[in-house]
Amino acid sequence: MTAQKTSRRPAKHAAPGAIRTIVRSPWGLAAAIWILGLLIASLTSSLWLPYDVLEQDLSAIQQGPSVEHWLGTDQLGRDILSRIVHSAASTIGLGAITAAVGLSVALPAALLSARNARAETMVNRVSEVMMSIPGMTVILAFIAVVGTNMPLVMMLLGLLISAGIYRIILGQAKSIQTQLFIEAAEVDGLRKSSISFRHVLPNMMTTITVQAMLLLAMGIMTQAGLAFIGFGPQPPEPTWGGLIQDASKYLYTFPWMMVPTGLVLALTVIAFNSLGDLLSQGQASPPPLVQLRQRVSRAAKAHRRESLAQASSGERASAANVLEVRDLVVGVEDGPDIVTGASLRVEPGRVMALVGESGCGKSVTSFALLGLLAPGLEVRGGSATWNGMNIAASTDAEMATIRGREIAFISQEPMRALDPMFTISSQLTQVIRRLRGVDRAASKRIAAELLEQVGIVDVPRVLKSYPHQISGGMAQRIAIALALAGEPRLIVADEPTTALDVTVQAEILGLLKHLVDETGMSMVLVTHDLGVVADIADDVSVMYAGQIVEVGSAEAVLVSPEHPYTMALLAADPHLTVVSDGRDRLASIPGQVPTPEAWSTGCRFAERCLFATDSCRKPVELSERAKDEGLVRCVHRDAVAGRQNAWREPAVVGSVVEEA
Repeated sequence: MTAQKTSRRPAKHAAPGAIRTIVRSPWGLAAAIWILGLLIASLTSSLWLPYDVLEQDLSAIQQGPSVEHWLGTDQLGRDILSRIVHSAASTIGLGAITAAVGLSVALPAALLSARNARAETMVNRVSEVMMSIPGMTVILAFIAVVGTNMPLVMMLLGLLISAGIYRIILGQAKSIQTQLFIEAAEVDGLRKSSISFRHVLPNMMTTITVQAMLLLAMGIMTQAGLAFIGFGPQPPEPTWGGLIQDASKYLYTFPWMMVPTGLVLALTVIAFNSLGDLLSQGQASPPPLVQLRQRVSRAAKAHRRESLAQASSGERASAANVLEVRDLVVGVEDGPDIVTGASLRVEPGRVMALVGESGCGKSVTSFALLGLLAPGLEVRGGSATWNGMNIAASTDAEMATIRGREIAFISQEPMRALDPMFTISSQLTQVIRRLRGVDRAASKRIAAELLEQVGIVDVPRVLKSYPHQISGGMAQRIAIALALAGEPRLIVADEPTTALDVTVQAEILGLLKHLVDETGMSMVLVTHDLGVVADIADDVSVMYAGQIVEVGSAEAVLVSPEHPYTMALLAADPHLTVVSDGRDRLASIPGQVPTPEAWSTGCRFAERCLFATDSCRKPVELSERAKDEGLVRCVHRDAVAGRQNAWREPAVVGSVVEEA
């Protein structure tokens, strides 16, 4: 696959992107020129202004615009232009203090709260108190105590405003925390604080820039208002608010005095607001995905510690690099179980496919193996043993030692698993350096080797590219390279080919199988596509409604299924169905996967099964398959064996069990 055609110069981070947005907009460019022009003119005013700001000319009192005084003079004959320009830098600088303090308080609080529920609760309470305080009253009381020290007053204003800014930033930070590239960073073992500063913060730069513009405008307006009512710097020091206050005294006798300062103040505030509006256009918060991080109740934590102690004592020890899941139970906090008694074994060098319809619990099971259950889910029983460690009951700190290094993850949406703010080289080398402990030069060499290993031809160009500059198939190959960065022995792949076209699917499947054969690692492949299973899997575990209903080798399960649900899936798959005459058709399984609240105490597939009888209403345990060493959960497995064609013509099924 080739990358999409792009410009030679790749996109950089948020700042250049914001600059391009401003330059391409006439209004944005005009606003930027106005602000920069004011600042430059003010900072260089001593070099070019013809009059000193305090210079009085009593012979030229309250004159309109002229050649000598372009914007006229005030009540003492002072040049209005000189006073406006001279005070511009200090006015904007004081507004910048408000923005700096507000963001420096709100931003760290939002980043911490986004990744820590307890911190969020505490900070929310503090912000609610701050937002309930009348800000102007506090500022006036502060001025009464410390005087008109405007830098301190603007710092106080920034502190008071930070509570509202915190709420805005927190919303986006929590949304970004749910993105797949954040989940991938967690799987790779990156610390939460590092994730916040490396991935979350860069993706919020547009929001931060917008808020800075608005805070600047608010700071300018506030100091002008304070100066207007006499709480700003005292005369003869010129300020925009002070100039407007002076002009208000002569509003009826010489209204022109109000025009220059009022117009400059209005245009400056409008310029900052315009830049904020322009930068916020088209910005969409990332869609709320399932946030893959662990959050468990106290009871679940106690259970995990107990299970971990049992695994460490050797009670459930397993062979090297063998994943053994026994009776795994996952449930909703204060709610029902959603996975019950899941058991499977993955040997080195083999691919175990976990198959079933959507909603059967496949992804939940795979995330439990990584210790990355979604908020509100918890492991309630069983174990998942990897090299003597119960990974389903381990803490985040314990899992950080094996995620990425021993167990890696490949998501089904590679484009969203890559951080759009960084090049492929940056993302890949950072992971390699963290997991392998090599220097920068070695990490670049290994990154190139990994891309070659996953079948990417033009490696130098791809390394320099950003995620939006590559195709979906290439992004999936890079996601696989990221998973291989730590030389893992087990890969959990969640629907790795779902978002790809058929041709690219075949390439990726071939690549995964080649990597398993070449490196000897094992893989848990989550999929609902039995065609994929036939291509790549060595073993199959069929899951339905939170239970494993059939386990066996891929050949045995696909050729001689013994559970009616497996038969129905095979009969519904066009890749595995051979149509012999016009009467044959693809199967359609009636109904849908039941929710946990609707699970039966007996066979959970009974309500949809063609072969169900009253005996199916009783609890059903896994028993040995007749064809191989696998297991099957069906009381009628002997009677229905070989009758998968009945699912294509349900009308002729009759009483299959009674006939047998």
